[in-house]
This record gives sequence, C-alpha cells and structure tokens, in this order.
Amino acid sequence: MNTATSVKRRYRGSSTEERRAVRRQQLIDAAIQVYGEYGYRHSGVKQVCDAAGLTQRYFYESFGHSDELLIACYEQAARKVRERNMAAAQAAGEDRMERSRAMLHAYFSYLRDNPKLARLLFVDIRGISPAVDEAIDQALKASSEDMTRALAHPGEHFDEMLQAGILGGVIHIALHWMASGYVHSVETVTETALKLGASLLE
Repeated sequence: MNTATSVKRRYRGSSTEERRAVRRQQLIDAAIQVYGEYGYRHSGVKQVCDAAGLTQRYFYESFGHSDELLIACYEQAARKVRERNMAAAQAAGEDRMERSRAMLHAYFSYLRDNPKLARLLFVDIRGISPAVDEAIDQALKASSEDMTRALAHPGEHFDEMLQAGILGGVIHIALHWMASGYVHSVETVTETALKLGASLLE
C-alpha cells in the first residue's frame, strides 16, 4: 500500500491526530501551572509554550488565541472538581446531609491540594472576555445541575435562586479561605459551608 492510499501516516506508533491531542494536553497542563502561579493577565503564549516544552507554532495548531486556551484550562479544571464532588456524593450513601457534606469536603480538599488550579478557577477570571464569562456561567449551571442530581428527591426541583446563592456563597468561602493561606482545616470550612447547603434541604 503506497502513501496515497494508506489510511493515516503513523509516526512512532501514533497518528498525526493523536500527537496533536498530546501536544494540546501538554499546553493545557502547562497553562494551568503558569496561570495558577502568575495569573492569566501576567502570562503570555511563549511562557506557556516554554513550560510545555513546545514551540509557539504548536500553540496555534490547537488554539486561535490565549482566551481559547484559558477556556480549555478552566473547563478541564471545573470538570475535574465536579467529577470529584459527584463521586464523593455517591460514596456517602443516601442521607442528603451526608452527601452534601461529602461533596463540600471533596471540593475544599481539592482546592487546598491544588492551589494553582484553585487560583485558575476563582481569581481574576471574570471579565477577561465574553467567551470566558460564558464558560464560567456554563460551569456554574453544570454545578447546579449536579447539586440537584445528588441531593434532590425524585421529582423534586430546588429553588434556582437559592441554588445560585448557595453556590456563590460557597465560592466566596473558598476565596476567603484561599486568601487566608488555608489557615482553617478542611473540616472547619466544610461545616461552615454546610450551613448554607442545609438551607436547600429544609
């Protein structure tokens, strides 16, 4: 079979698309570290590429501009947090208060253990661009839907405004905790945030 008729050229066992996907993930992982340390507004494409060990031409292979990379980083980080929270809820059993406590504990534990990711998720990210704000809004909507799936009785619908207020409150507790240098234990912060979550279950 000649080159023209081969399905895909492979190099060292990987297709062109696979290698491109690997490079894209390298950029995302590097950007999370760079943005988490210096902030998005103080980080450039070259800085991220250097951290990823890639030349800048590979950046433009996957992303049109820096905001697209930021969105990819944010969506990946937010998805990991949500998956961790839902796994904790499932492991906590059927009691709704215990499920809520488990989700919050998983949430705050992850932020404490991944401070650069926490900065990416919460610090100075609003207002960068309409596309970034839309990604944040979609992530919050997904978190609200997770809350319903994890805590609502069958057929029950929570008050959307109350859910939004609880999510906002939990985020502000996280921001305050981060600013303090994580001075309080995860358990203390969890129980504080649970006071907000309990209002949803009343």
